[in-house]
Amino acid sequence: MFDTKFAIVLREDLAVWQKLNVTAFLTSGVVAQFPDIIGEAYRDRDGNLYNPLSIQPVIVLSADGSTLGAIQRRALERGVTTSLYVEEMFSTGHDAANRAVFAEFAPDDARVVGIALRGDKKLVDKITKGARMHS
Repeated sequence: MFDTKFAIVLREDLAVWQKLNVTAFLTSGVVAQFPDIIGEAYRDRDGNLYNPLSIQPVIVLSADGSTLGAIQRRALERGVTTSLYVEEMFSTGHDAANRAVFAEFAPDDARVVGIALRGDKKLVDKITKGARMHS
């Protein structure tokens, strides 16, 4: 149905609250990059209005830190813009602090805990190779 895939890969050793937090942040980054992914508002039978949601399913995968690093490298090599969350961002409290701590690292030394991307299905599959369905 979709020519594209929206995938999030989380580091497998995160606490549940961290997985949920990272997933929310990474999703917002992909939505900002692709605003057309958001559909129409929802209305229930009584006419109450609810926020629109993504028109495309999101695949959530997990991987170890080494595999996440490889996924980040493959995305960079292919010029695919991603949403990225590094471990140090858990200790900050706002966007400016997140960006400041993020800027302290390069791909070689970033402790990636989550990455999200949307692109051609085959390309996303190649980039996320080694990750498995989150359970």
